[in-house]
Amino acid sequence: MSSVLHRDLGAPLPMAVAGDGPYLIDAQGKRYLDASGGAMVSTLGHGHPRVVEAIVAQVRKLAFAHSTFFTNQPAEALAERLIALAPPGFGAGRAGFVGSGSEAMEVALKLARQVHVERGEPGRDIFIARRQSFHGNTLGALGVSGHPARRALYEPLLAKTPLVSPCHPFRNRLPGEEDEAYTDRLAAELAAAIKAAGEGRVAAFLVEPIAGATLGSVPPVAGYLRKVRAVCDAAGVLLIADEVMCGMGRAGDWFVMGQESVTPDLIVIAKGLGAGYQPIGAVLAHERICTAIVAGSGLLANGHTYMSHAVACAAALAVIETIESEGLLAAVQARGADLEAALRARFGDHPHVGDIRGRGLFWSLELVADRARNAPVDPARKLAIRLRKTAQEAGLICYPAAGTLDGIAGDHVTLAPPFIVTPGQIGAMVDRLEASLAAVLD
Repeated sequence: MSSVLHRDLGAPLPMAVAGDGPYLIDAQGKRYLDASGGAMVSTLGHGHPRVVEAIVAQVRKLAFAHSTFFTNQPAEALAERLIALAPPGFGAGRAGFVGSGSEAMEVALKLARQVHVERGEPGRDIFIARRQSFHGNTLGALGVSGHPARRALYEPLLAKTPLVSPCHPFRNRLPGEEDEAYTDRLAAELAAAIKAAGEGRVAAFLVEPIAGATLGSVPPVAGYLRKVRAVCDAAGVLLIADEVMCGMGRAGDWFVMGQESVTPDLIVIAKGLGAGYQPIGAVLAHERICTAIVAGSGLLANGHTYMSHAVACAAALAVIETIESEGLLAAVQARGADLEAALRARFGDHPHVGDIRGRGLFWSLELVADRARNAPVDPARKLAIRLRKTAQEAGLICYPAAGTLDGIAGDHVTLAPPFIVTPGQIGAMVDRLEASLAAVLD
């Protein structure tokens, strides 16, 4: 019996003992094609020598020095690099490093609150998010998430966050509604929610530029994020971009907000930042955020023990350098086109696939019981859980999820392979997914 507090206390797991590029290997020597990087984490695959060597070299020099007393070279270099890669307006901004995406979202929420207080608007204490969003598993981050099932157990402890519609045309666009009208409607809904919260009450609006785990890689409709930015500006509301899952190259560029030519006030990143080699998350603060704090107290009002951890920052810096030196952003775009083509060829007419969507190497199939009406599969069938187990038995690690429609009903499966994936490996992923899906739908 395991002494580990696993996610499922009653289900034994295979023992992972090694990684080899896009493969994971268990104690029996079975190889699993990692088609989702776990939870969209392992962007460089497993065992990349450049990152491993950077970690070892940093451990030999310095593992930890508390950020109250010291800075360190990897943290300084990583912050400088990220600010240089960020969308326009971050040039005099700053980056802060913690241990996970959830922690990074907590930092972003606290920064948003602090900035309004520093500016003399202490009444701004409400955050607005989108239905079916997920921003992290700590109480603060979960409190600004809009996924009912993930909130349910902790609801009495969570913030009561106003929610607006996600930009999800497959489910929410009206019949005959064009992009312009659809995005205008969503922007008007956000403006109405800000007004309903009360004059000078909303601190920030949170958005996943590409909706991640709970909706299944839904990219934004053209113009949506630009209109959201305008609504926030008009109301004095900050815009927080949650790129924990979709950022750091996953969509074919460093930041999705940069692809959309929209500059947020705060960007939250994690997963692909450390690519699984070390736990790390980060917040990038626009220069106007930093200027407000410097002009006010000059102090960060919150801190974490492992902020700016030298080994984690060294690993993340090596990940960025590897992506650049190996031309992997271009590879994401090329292999992403291959993955899209393979999914559309194989599942475009599938009777139980209602939608195929994504960007870069971040693609999902929304699974349905009735394609004519796009009705969800009965939640009692536990399709996502069964698909995950069946695919793993077939040597495929993918990311099925339940509750796609409303937090309870609906299922999707996401493929997000490492940036080093080959066309042949993409073909193998799609083959194994097709077989696994057939087995659980039989």
